[in-house]
Amino acid sequence: MTDTPSGFVSFVSAGPGDPGLLTLHAVDRLKRADAVLFDDLASGPILAHARADADLIGVGKRAGRPSPRQDHISRLLIDYAERGLRVVRLKAGDAGLFGRLEEEIVAVRGAGLGYEIVPGVTAACAAAAAAGLPLTRRLTARRVQFVTGHDARGDLPDDLDLAALADRHATTVVYMGRRTFSRLAEALMAQGLPGDTPALLAEAVSTPAEHLTRTTVHELALAVATPPADPAAPALILFGALAAAEAVGDHPVPATAPASAHPPAPDVRPGDRRCRETRHG
Repeated sequence: MTDTPSGFVSFVSAGPGDPGLLTLHAVDRLKRADAVLFDDLASGPILAHARADADLIGVGKRAGRPSPRQDHISRLLIDYAERGLRVVRLKAGDAGLFGRLEEEIVAVRGAGLGYEIVPGVTAACAAAAAAGLPLTRRLTARRVQFVTGHDARGDLPDDLDLAALADRHATTVVYMGRRTFSRLAEALMAQGLPGDTPALLAEAVSTPAEHLTRTTVHELALAVATPPADPAAPALILFGALAAAEAVGDHPVPATAPASAHPPAPDVRPGDRRCRETRHG
C-alpha cells in the first residue's frame, strides 16, 4: 500500500469467514487502516486485526434486510480517503466476485484517489476444501464456472447461458442462489442436465455454523423450495460430477510419462534448508 497526500483505498478480500483464511496482505492492510468499511460477512473476529483507534463502519448488504445504498458506500470511501486517510473496504470472500467492486473502483478513481485490490479466498474454494473435493479434474472437468443466482430484483437472472451451465463436465458454483435454484434447476434439466447430477449445498462455509449437504440437483431443487429458517444465511450451491464424495479417485489419472522418466526426490534431511533445483529430463 502506497500512502498518498489524498489518502488511499485498499479493497481487501476477507475470505469466507474463517480468520485463518485471511491473506498476509489482508492482515497488514487492516492493521494499518485508519478506517474500515466492512461487509456483514466480513466482520466478527476478522475485525480484531484492525487498529483499536480505527473507525469501523458496517456497510453490509444481506438479503431480506435493510441495506445501505451503493452510492452511500462509495461516498463514504471517498470522504475518508480525501481526508488523507488509509481506508480499507473489507469485502466478504474474494472482493472481485459478485461484490459490486467495479462500482466502487469507478467512484474512487473518479475522485482522483489511488486504490489497490487485495485478492482472497472465495467461498467456492472454501466449500470444496471443506467437502474434501477438488474443483477440477484433468481431462474430464476442465472448467469451473461461477454464476450469481439472483439479479438486482432478487430474481433469477434472465440472461444466464443455460446451455453452458448444463454442461455435466463442468463444475458449476451458484452464489446467492438458494431462493432461485428450484427454477434454475428446472431450466437446466430441460437443457439436458441429468437430475441425478451430484450437488453440494454449502452453508456458512468456514464458520462454526458451517453445514454441508450432499445431494443431487433434482433433490436439492425440491429441498430449497421451502424457505430456510434464516433467509439471510450465506449459502452457495456447487454441482457437477466432482460434487459427489465418491467422485474423487473414480477416474484413473492419465499418466504423462513413465515412472522411470521422473527424477528421484532430492536428498534433503531434517534441518537441511538448502534450496535444490530439480531438473526434469
